[in-house]
This record gives sequence, C-alpha cells and structure tokens, in this order.
Amino acid sequence: MQDLLPQPVTVSIYDQAYNLRGVDQNHIESLATIVDSKMRAVSATGTTVDSLRVAVLAALNIADELAELRERHRELIESLDVAETTTRRRASSLACMLDEALQEPYRVAV
Repeated sequence: MQDLLPQPVTVSIYDQAYNLRGVDQNHIESLATIVDSKMRAVSATGTTVDSLRVAVLAALNIADELAELRERHRELIESLDVAETTTRRRASSLACMLDEALQEPYRVAV
C-alpha cells in the first residue's frame, strides 16, 4: 500500500531543480526529461534567453504534438469502427449463406 503513496522526486528541468511528488518516480523523471529536451530545443533555435518564454514556447510545442496525436488517435478509432462494422456485416452475410447451405437437402452427384 505504501507504494501507492506519493514519494518525493527531484528532477532538473532547464538547469532548475524541482522537488515533485508522485507514485511513479521513473514516469516523473521521464516527463521531466521530455520537458527539459523540449525547452533546450526551443532555446537552441530561438534568440530568447528568458526561461519563462522558453517554457511557454516548449509548452506550445508539446501541446501541438498532443493535438496531432489526438487527431491521429481519432482517425484510427474511426478507421477501426469502419473495419469492425464491415467485418460484422461480412460475418453475418457468411453466417446466413452457411445456414442456407446447411438447410438444403444433401445431394450427391452421380
């Protein structure tokens, strides 16, 4: 039960230490690495040195990635729904054909 209690985790993002709490230390560290990488990428391509501005631009980049992934997820769900509907229709059609074939008298070719 104690594993489910938030534990302290110290992470470094853009050369700043943050003391956080969470149940999964590896997950928190992974998220911090993503944010740190994104901030460093924004900083490397821009001219700003203001860490707040870098953080906001990094957040916008992360939000853009999230929006793209959500759209892709929506498209995949729709595609799966279409495939499922098609499969169900085909299975139903095949089941009807099988029922009809089994109801016909058995004929032997002579």
